[in-house]
Amino acid sequence: MSSQKKKNLTPTQQKYQAFAKAREPKRPVLLNSIRAFFVGGIICTLGQALQWMYMTYFKFDEVTASNPTVATLIIISVLLTGFGVYDHIAQWAGAGTAVPVTGFANSVCSAAIEHRSEGYVLGVGGNMFKLAGSVIVYGVFSAFVVALIKIILKG
Repeated sequence: MSSQKKKNLTPTQQKYQAFAKAREPKRPVLLNSIRAFFVGGIICTLGQALQWMYMTYFKFDEVTASNPTVATLIIISVLLTGFGVYDHIAQWAGAGTAVPVTGFANSVCSAAIEHRSEGYVLGVGGNMFKLAGSVIVYGVFSAFVVALIKIILKG
């Protein structure tokens, strides 16, 4: 809370703030960071192993192997979310599961599963794209800006 807001509190409210702060559980920041690093690293290592598999067994090159690798990671994430496993991993690992593409797939899939009782169009489709829509718009806009800068610098 900012110091300006603290000045506007009554003495009773200030006392309560001090009381609540004293009893708030301390967060294990270092342990949470290690867990996030560990699980995020495992996800990235799995992605690298999948990419090598596509390059070795399916004769993709390094550039073209990235698309099926990402698709496979998304499918695994959606399946784990559907079976309820991904949520347990995310609860334990925190941000380690939220940063890679699997975290985004989990978020979209969770929204779809949560609202399936409202129907496929308004429930699943509508709520799934509430989250995905902002990410897609940002991605498209960013691609437009980068392409515009590239055109200006080359022209």
